[in-house]
Amino acid sequence: MERGSNRLSAHRDEEMKHELQGLLRSGHPTRAEEWHDPEPVADDDPTVAGGPVRPGAGSTTVAAVRLELARSLGRTSFPAGPRELVGVLREQYAPEQLADSLDRLPDKERYANAHELALAVVGSAGS
Repeated sequence: MERGSNRLSAHRDEEMKHELQGLLRSGHPTRAEEWHDPEPVADDDPTVAGGPVRPGAGSTTVAAVRLELARSLGRTSFPAGPRELVGVLREQYAPEQLADSLDRLPDKERYANAHELALAVVGSAGS
């Protein structure tokens, strides 16, 4: 018999795994009533159902691109040019589409923060 700090019995642990199996396989809540979900979706949550944010996709907003860039780059990466930032994105295993979107930016530009960079990325994707 294993004695540890586990608050649940082995039977309850298996029961909980079974309850989560549909959610883990499908990638979205599988219950009909929203109140069963652990936390309902908020209006300002970033879109994750479509996968990673892809600059150049039809409904990509500056806020969504800025969030993804800030998540991977952090504050210490700035100010920097696009080539330096592509290297940081690849080191942080950011989505490849995000790093590729920085390749379209002019080499001589320098960006002071993630917001300036997001504006440039969304602007270059639209043209």
